Amino acid sequence: MEEKTLLLGMTGTDLATLLAALGVFAMMVAIWSVATVRDPMRGRVKALQDRREQLKAGIVAPRRRSNLAAKTEATDFMRGILKKMSVMQDEQTKLAESKLVQAGIRSKDAVVVFMFGRLIAPFALGALAAFYIYGLGMFPDYASSTKAMIVGGALLFGYKAPDIYVKNLITKRSDAIRKGLPDALDLLVICAEAGLTVDAAFNRVAKELGNGYPELADEFALTAIELGFLTDRRQAFENLANRVDLEALRGVVTTMIQTEKYGTPLASSLRVLSAEFRNERMMRAEEKAARLPAIMTVPLILFILPVLFVVILGPAACAIADNFTS
Repeated sequence: MEEKTLLLGMTGTDLATLLAALGVFAMMVAIWSVATVRDPMRGRVKALQDRREQLKAGIVAPRRRSNLAAKTEATDFMRGILKKMSVMQDEQTKLAESKLVQAGIRSKDAVVVFMFGRLIAPFALGALAAFYIYGLGMFPDYASSTKAMIVGGALLFGYKAPDIYVKNLITKRSDAIRKGLPDALDLLVICAEAGLTVDAAFNRVAKELGNGYPELADEFALTAIELGFLTDRRQAFENLANRVDLEALRGVVTTMIQTEKYGTPLASSLRVLSAEFRNERMMRAEEKAARLPAIMTVPLILFILPVLFVVILGPAACAIADNFTS
């Protein structure tokens, strides 16, 4: 049976199919419009956040400038006092600056703060000790000479405390650099054999050591920068040796200077140095292991042997005591 043509040459089946397709399309458009509708508050919140960041930046910048100005005024005040008292002499200033650099403190005002602290600390600790002893009556049973010795000890400790603190920082930093030096030399050997220049090798090794040995990575990165802009490359290596209080690193610097001067193979020289440093580390570990028996003798006598005597002789002593009592 032939179907009738209803509209534009389409039969009833064709028209029903078209209407169904249009219905499905309209439903998909409705779902898409509902699912992708934009929240009008989102744009407002983002605009408010941007405005807040702008205002915060405008507020923080003057605050930072004011903090920097206050810090500069304090540093100028300290410098003025030190100059009036003729404390900041060239030799003392250079020596203090060298020690601070070896400790990892490179601020330009660190020398002023350090020398001012070394000047003020004895008076501060001495005055504090005198206040507690004489003002608050602490240690009333002590003799006058003993109290005076305590105040004098506070003065001496205040004078030596900044130097002791900086020396401890230097020791910790040197030990951290010593631990990472063999690995750094191995990486330098790999970079040299790969055809990298000394500048690029130092920069690459600094990036690789950033997580494991940040102190050594910092020094290598600074050396790479100095190699790039200093006219005398020897000066860059000498600066590296001066910044680190470590004899092993001075040997590396000497090797680098000789390589730059005479054109000797860098990879072979660094490989020999790396092997020497690893042997030195192994010898140091063996030395510590050899000292352990002598170190453990006193704790063994004081803490372990008495316990063994109690465990071994305790039951016998109890049995003998029971026999005597019975």
